[in-house]
Amino acid sequence: MNTEETNVEMKDAQTKDAEPEDAEDPAQDPAPVAADADATEADVSEADLDQEEQEKQPMTGGGGDQAADAPSPGAEEKNGSVKVKIPDEPEEVKFTGLNKEELMRVAGTPGWVRTRWALLVVFWLGWLGMLGGAVLIILQAPRCRDLPATNWWNDGPLYQIGSIQAFSDAQNLKGLEQKINSLAQLKVKGLVVGPIHVAPPDDAMSLRFMEISPEAGNLEQFKSFVKAAHKKGISVVVDLTPNYQGSSGPWFSSVSVTNVAERLKYALVFWMSEGVDGVQLSGVERVASMVPSLWSDIRAIVQNGTDDRPSNRVLIGVTERSSAEDVSDLLSSTGVDLLISQVLRSGDVDATEHAQSIRRLYSSHSQTLLAWSLGGRAKGHLASLVGPALVKLYQLLLLTLPGTPVFNYGDEIGLTDEGTKFPKMLWDSGEELNGTLQEERAERLSCRSFFRSLSELRGKERSLLFGDFVLLSNSSSSLAYLRVWDQSERYLAAFNWAPDEAVVLQLSDVALPQQAAVVLSTNSSVLPTDSIVDLMNLRLGPGQATLLRFPYPG
Repeated sequence: MNTEETNVEMKDAQTKDAEPEDAEDPAQDPAPVAADADATEADVSEADLDQEEQEKQPMTGGGGDQAADAPSPGAEEKNGSVKVKIPDEPEEVKFTGLNKEELMRVAGTPGWVRTRWALLVVFWLGWLGMLGGAVLIILQAPRCRDLPATNWWNDGPLYQIGSIQAFSDAQNLKGLEQKINSLAQLKVKGLVVGPIHVAPPDDAMSLRFMEISPEAGNLEQFKSFVKAAHKKGISVVVDLTPNYQGSSGPWFSSVSVTNVAERLKYALVFWMSEGVDGVQLSGVERVASMVPSLWSDIRAIVQNGTDDRPSNRVLIGVTERSSAEDVSDLLSSTGVDLLISQVLRSGDVDATEHAQSIRRLYSSHSQTLLAWSLGGRAKGHLASLVGPALVKLYQLLLLTLPGTPVFNYGDEIGLTDEGTKFPKMLWDSGEELNGTLQEERAERLSCRSFFRSLSELRGKERSLLFGDFVLLSNSSSSLAYLRVWDQSERYLAAFNWAPDEAVVLQLSDVALPQQAAVVLSTNSSVLPTDSIVDLMNLRLGPGQATLLRFPYPG
């Protein structure tokens, strides 16, 4: 009898034993019948599975049916059936590496030594290759130039207020203090105030350097004004020209120069102690040549820093000289920090002469020593000297040349002289105006906005702040130059002084691209901001100027 038959017979016997005595009446107890049926089906299934497991066992050879029926040593008997346990598959052997003793034996072999040296050689060759590549990149990359040493008076325009009375409604230093916010908006770096000391015309004996004229205010007002200016980052320079109201010259007569210069020394110490950031003097060539030792003392008092004031103070000289050669000689002989001259003198404009003078001074001196101005206390205002139509053009010129631009009060709005060199400053009150007055105010505001934009741009763009000056084109009525610093954006300024004729500039240079973008223009309807122009066909209308920009070419 085989295993299957045995299992069936055993289950049949179990089923008969499990039947109840009253099996004839299934309706009385239907649940047990169902349970027995389920159990029978489970036993049959279990028998089938046991049979399948037995068939999976390997054959052991001879013995016939008896050997086949006998349970194997690993078999388990349950309810007459035999379950055969299948042995687990052997675990996979994993390599865990060499132990310490094995590693020591391998490390000493010649093959291991050669492999190690080969790996070291490959590593160092790769490292040296990367290092060499980095060095090559550094050598081929354009070098960044070191920023030049500059002073506060090189960082923005200077603003001259020759008449305290004309500058504000208060007509004194207190009124000047009240306008500090408006001046700060113009991004000016320094205010040149006065002269405000007591100096009766042509009377050297009555000169009092350390006393403020009552018409200008008093010392307490001056101190308050200086403090307010410093809070806004604006330096204060006081004009101490001795005979500023007389006609015998800024230093009176020749016999009085020594006495006046000696008295000035003591006055400088006084004003330095009051917190001023510099001094302006007219006629410096006269005192420097006549009393050189006293002039050296004057320079030392102003220019040498102290423990209390280590920052630099500026010594500004003013001269009537107009030739580039004379101005260059005075810069060298006087040793001033800035020299305001008449190099860009008014009158008939000759752009060729302008260009030659600028290039001569730029090539002979550091641009930190150069100052550019038109007008001033003795000459009047920009609009009266060049005409209202060219005010923006000259604003652009002065604010883009290499050096420090110097403006007279009101030059930012095109203020004109009206029978006096000290016209009343015009401030926008915001009141309603009609007709011509409204148009004039609109023009003043436009002029001021143009000045402010240029001044702000000059203060933050390195090419305009201390970049190189490259002359591109000049004729009797036109001028174009480039301002370049290292890898910063480049700026190109172009001018046409002709009152009636347009000019077409064909600008070609290895440093120039084909096109550039408009930053500012004196006629924005013709050359709007951000428009692109062809440098080989740059057209400027009569009296028009523009400032262009293009990126560092790489």
